[in-house]
Amino acid sequence: MKETLLDVLLYLFENYFYDDPDAVRDRESLQASLIQAGFSPAEVNKAFDWLDGLDHLRTPLQVGPSLQPLRLFAPQEEARLDLELRGFLLFLEQSGILDAQLREQVIDRAMALDSEELDLDDLKWVVLMVLFNQPGHEAAFAWMESHMFSLDGEALH
Repeated sequence: MKETLLDVLLYLFENYFYDDPDAVRDRESLQASLIQAGFSPAEVNKAFDWLDGLDHLRTPLQVGPSLQPLRLFAPQEEARLDLELRGFLLFLEQSGILDAQLREQVIDRAMALDSEELDLDDLKWVVLMVLFNQPGHEAAFAWMESHMFSLDGEALH
């Protein structure tokens, strides 16, 4: 099975974290389940490293007005996040789904993926996982989730 880091993360999110957020506490059994599901140990380890990085970025919910600083992208970020993806991030900020700190977390986690280029679907999943990991951002998570899935269960992406 040829999988990527994002494949492992999506499998974890869809099969464990989304329905049972406490499942992440039992890392060893999750790793064994992923390997049994056909993912390579190297990709499983990368996925848990990625999730550890997500936990380190967790920020408290800020209350009150926030300034939206201008974000300039580094050349390596521009290479991985094309104009469509950067525009989508701007849209999410302007819509109030992401603030500047969450945007930076999304960019950090997107850059930590092992693919040369990301597409819009990949970025949407990263946004959803970042929001899921942030206490106090349940409304933003629900909005993002509703725009990724139709009512009949089919993915919109």
